[in-house]
Amino acid sequence: MKILDKYLLKTFLTTFTTVFVILFFIFILQTVWLFISELAGKDLDLLMIIKFLAFSMPRIVPLVLPLSILLASIMTFGNLAENYEFAAMKSSGISLQRAMRSLTVFIVLLSIVAFFFSNNVIPYAEYKFINFRKNIAQVKPALAIAEGQFNDVGFYNIKVNKKSGEQGNILTGVTIHKKSRIGDGSKTVIKAKDGELISSEQSSILQLVLNDGYYYEDIVPKKYEDRNKMPFAKSSFKKHIINIDLSELNKTDVTDESVANTNTMLTVNELKYTLDSLNKNIKNDIISFSENSNMRVGIPLNKKLEKAPKRKPLPKDILSLYTLEQKSDILKIAVSNLASTTYSIDTTKAELDNKQKNINKHLLAFYDKFVIVFACFLMFFIGAPLGAIIRKGGLGLPIVFAILIFITFHFINTFGKRIAQENGMTPFMGAWLSSFILTPLAVLLTYRATNDIGLINMDVVLAPFQKIIKKILPSQN
Repeated sequence: MKILDKYLLKTFLTTFTTVFVILFFIFILQTVWLFISELAGKDLDLLMIIKFLAFSMPRIVPLVLPLSILLASIMTFGNLAENYEFAAMKSSGISLQRAMRSLTVFIVLLSIVAFFFSNNVIPYAEYKFINFRKNIAQVKPALAIAEGQFNDVGFYNIKVNKKSGEQGNILTGVTIHKKSRIGDGSKTVIKAKDGELISSEQSSILQLVLNDGYYYEDIVPKKYEDRNKMPFAKSSFKKHIINIDLSELNKTDVTDESVANTNTMLTVNELKYTLDSLNKNIKNDIISFSENSNMRVGIPLNKKLEKAPKRKPLPKDILSLYTLEQKSDILKIAVSNLASTTYSIDTTKAELDNKQKNINKHLLAFYDKFVIVFACFLMFFIGAPLGAIIRKGGLGLPIVFAILIFITFHFINTFGKRIAQENGMTPFMGAWLSSFILTPLAVLLTYRATNDIGLINMDVVLAPFQKIIKKILPSQN
């Protein structure tokens, strides 16, 4: 039996490794395609591109691993069934469960590795990947400005038609929009024939030297009636120097790791701690809002009614106690208070909804650590019996079944997460929905493969139709 276990394990591992490498390469190409705009035209060296891909690789594993297990299982057991090796095993008294035992142990070990990978490696890589993307244009000053598009650099939006020079610091066709410091748009436009970027690793100031250009600035008059005239100032220059503070942008290496608050960067323990803090925060907000609302409408809290002083009964029409002018003032105040309270409720509700969505995202990230473990088991116990039933190996029919099953799994998983994020269902159900739906399929396929039942029993499907035909067309004696 050890020889059989070694043979099955070797066959599965060979297929699994091949499939994993191919699928991983395909998903890497997809990642490059998604982020091609961030890589192209940035004059990045080979080392930085390798870093970019290396940091993005671990996030692909939760997609590739279950699909690889599914496809490898179908192909392995399909080949064994197609070559009548399973028939030889069964004639020797070896059942399908016994043949799957060694591979089940391997899947258990692989699932444990997948959990630790998802809990430790992926958060670290995600942390590096997001910060690397954030700072990819900050490695050297010229990278902060790409050709043919406006680039946000501090208080300036800079566009250049062409960059040249060894460091890309010679600029041609420069257009600059200077942002207003009071947040009312761009009031200054600078156009220059050419320019040069001058910087030093020891300084956080990027110096932009412009040549042969014009300077336009909108002027806001103090008198409101003069603003419709839209006055502006215009001047020309032979040389103009702009100093841009890059203390937060210019780095000699991608080491600025200020982004560290996304749920995908956290381990299980960190997610537990964060969720505890978020839940306490939202509870405190609810209590604070309820207390403020009661104080606003004048309803006392925690006061026993029996201690309140006795008062004369009020008339049914309480407004009859006031004059018409007083009634008007009272109603205006009531309408104003009602509008203010309604606005406060709507604003607070929107804030609480956003905080709850943030909690849901953290819960989904928490459950995802465990979903990948179960997904490995699920795909194996779908793929192995399915391969034994269809009795086809190779890259034809197994790929069709694998893609259909995995697309179903991935679609339901994505659908459940989206609904859970919007409070349509609990995060637990959203994360585990695809597993719950496909688990009966795994049980059914394992049962049918163990009992040598085909994928579809055509007699069961055709029997009702045969009865109907016999009733409509009775046999002639």
